[in-house]
Amino acid sequence: MTTATVPDDEVTQRIALDVTGMSCGACAARVENKLNKIEGVRASVNFATRVATVEATPDVGVEQLCAVIERAGYQAAPRTERATTDVDPDADHARSLLRRLAIAAVLFIPLADLSVMFAVVPDTRFTGWQWVLTALAAPIVTWAAWPFHRTALRNARHGTSTMETLISIGVTAATVWSMYTIFFDHQTYHAAGVWQALLGSDAIYLEVAAGVTVFVLAGRYFEARARSRAGGALRALAALGAKSVTVLLSDGGELVLPADELKEGQRFVVRPGEAIAADGLVVSGAAAVDVSAMTGESKPVQTHEGSSVVGGTVVLDGRLIVEAAAVGPDTRFAGMVRLVEQAQAQKADAQRLADRIASVFVPCVLVIAAATAIGWLLADGDVNRAVSAALAVLVIACPCALGLATPTAMMVASGRGAQLGIFLKGHRALEAIRAVDTVVFDKTGTLTTGQPQVITVAVADGWTEDEVLGHAAAVESASEHPVAHAIVTARAGRDIADVENFQAFAGHGVAGSVDGVAVAVGRPAWVTRDRVVPADLAAARKAGEAQGQTVVFVAHGDTVCGAICIADAVKESAAGAIAHLHAEGMKTMLLTGDNAATAAAIGAAVGIDDVVAEVLPEDKVGAIEKLREQGRVVAMVGDGINDGPALACADLGLAIGRGTDVAIGAADIILLRDNLDSVPQALGLARATMRTIRVNMIWAFGYNVAAIPIAAAGLLNPLIAGAAMAVSSFLVVSNSLRLRNYGTVQPNTFRDAQSQERAAARISG
Repeated sequence: MTTATVPDDEVTQRIALDVTGMSCGACAARVENKLNKIEGVRASVNFATRVATVEATPDVGVEQLCAVIERAGYQAAPRTERATTDVDPDADHARSLLRRLAIAAVLFIPLADLSVMFAVVPDTRFTGWQWVLTALAAPIVTWAAWPFHRTALRNARHGTSTMETLISIGVTAATVWSMYTIFFDHQTYHAAGVWQALLGSDAIYLEVAAGVTVFVLAGRYFEARARSRAGGALRALAALGAKSVTVLLSDGGELVLPADELKEGQRFVVRPGEAIAADGLVVSGAAAVDVSAMTGESKPVQTHEGSSVVGGTVVLDGRLIVEAAAVGPDTRFAGMVRLVEQAQAQKADAQRLADRIASVFVPCVLVIAAATAIGWLLADGDVNRAVSAALAVLVIACPCALGLATPTAMMVASGRGAQLGIFLKGHRALEAIRAVDTVVFDKTGTLTTGQPQVITVAVADGWTEDEVLGHAAAVESASEHPVAHAIVTARAGRDIADVENFQAFAGHGVAGSVDGVAVAVGRPAWVTRDRVVPADLAAARKAGEAQGQTVVFVAHGDTVCGAICIADAVKESAAGAIAHLHAEGMKTMLLTGDNAATAAAIGAAVGIDDVVAEVLPEDKVGAIEKLREQGRVVAMVGDGINDGPALACADLGLAIGRGTDVAIGAADIILLRDNLDSVPQALGLARATMRTIRVNMIWAFGYNVAAIPIAAAGLLNPLIAGAAMAVSSFLVVSNSLRLRNYGTVQPNTFRDAQSQERAAARISG
């Protein structure tokens, strides 16, 4: 690739362009190559997102860049700055391919049956048989194959070739020769046996042209579906930000506006359950804010006047008035999107192997076919034999098996993975699976359940755990706070008393009357402001907070009667999964935005090698990059929005299915169950999938290399070449089907089933 020089000390501008018209990785490579030939330009084209990212000197204009792309045969326009997009650019393309594939497959079946019958037993050719075959084949080789013809024509205009070129020429040549044979060759044929009929020059090749179209369309459809899923991370982010914002007017009134119309310095209101629309400063109110999506912190953060808040986080209780400090593309939320985009662009730099082969393979095949025709004409002057041999070369070289090698393996592996609770999204990052030596885990929702649970209950003298939990659950039953949910859940199965005069004190706790006695549950400093704390409860508080647990005190009247320690519980399968990875020689790391005490306690409980805590999403990406700079091949396991960039940046990303759509969209492998035993099993399935893809590619390419000389020598009739092409595709599919026997299906719990349904809905959506 030719790359123009951009001096390191020169000021550059960053330009993003939306590119349309690209149909394969080779197209993206061509656009990138054309852009990089411009002086002062360094470009990278992401085929998955159809975006060209350009670093250029100030004298290079957008119009110049777009003109270069248009001269290459594609269309380009400046990419507008936006946080996310709800548009799936591949969805319509996939639907179009599916329509073409369905109609082509329906017509191909009778076409193949009749073609073989007429070739083997010529006496079965009835009056008008030519028109029947033509009517069946015409829609397939014209309309269904049009995407290949269109790309081949564009390639011809620009003097290049891809797999589409070979497909189009093969389909066209087989069709034209078949039309000549059935309409203009008036020889009389007799049923002299199957082999004589097959080896004769009167064979009809329409089923070959149609078969090539059907097989390759199937591969392209599965590829388009995979590309659609690959862009899911950014589309998922679009659903997370606030769609509207309630702006506070100068007269005290309120006005609801679209979130993208919010201006810096404006004040807006956020109520319970609403997402904060922009980064800003709280000027009034107090509330608990769920920041786990952005930072990984499992506990809600108490905010009050003077606190900073981040867009995309959710207010759990209370009411805030926030003054916007950063809006639109300047928010941390938008920065998160850019991190995911950049990481995905880095992954897409490696072109698909089939397209790399095509850059050399296709021109060679065309030269060999032409040389074959000329050679046979010079040798014996038999036009039929020359055309038949050249056509056999084109047909035998059509890349059906090569096009199916990856999609079929991915399709079978995805089906088997679904049975195992594993979903393989794409194949780009799977190339690194053999070398993975470090597995990095997020904490909240990954190693832990993601739901606060009561860990211990300490009681004062004269009290029992049942009494303390009973009083606390009675009051908390009227609250929606996560801590309240944990306490009420711990009391499940037992009666909970009614509460009267319930009051919620934002940032402090709750209070009410239970059986005529005042009960308060909340932060220790608030509960004990006018009460004496027993020494054993003070010790329990200190021990719990040292382990990163949330500690709430329970007061009954004037007596502090208990301390309830609440934490995000470790999954039962976590320690076993970590031990399994260690047994395979892998290193493990815990990377979390939670506090150091909590992270250390979790790491010790499951046997993690290294623990890195209190990191922001940007720092997670930096930590992954640092490991890679040290020569590590990193797999990242996570479930939160904040894990999206890290999952996209890692060599291999694994997302927990019950997690956010962003994590699911950015990952390469999705674990549909919460059971972490799926992690080593997923790595094993990924390795098996890559082995299958490599074997398929070796067979598909090796078959072409071996068969082309036989066809050129005139020893392979085009019909036999078409059959061999079908057999090679069958062998590739059969090899892929062996993946159905991989692994053992794990028991599925009710909670896993719910997670799997939610994840499957998001993946398919």
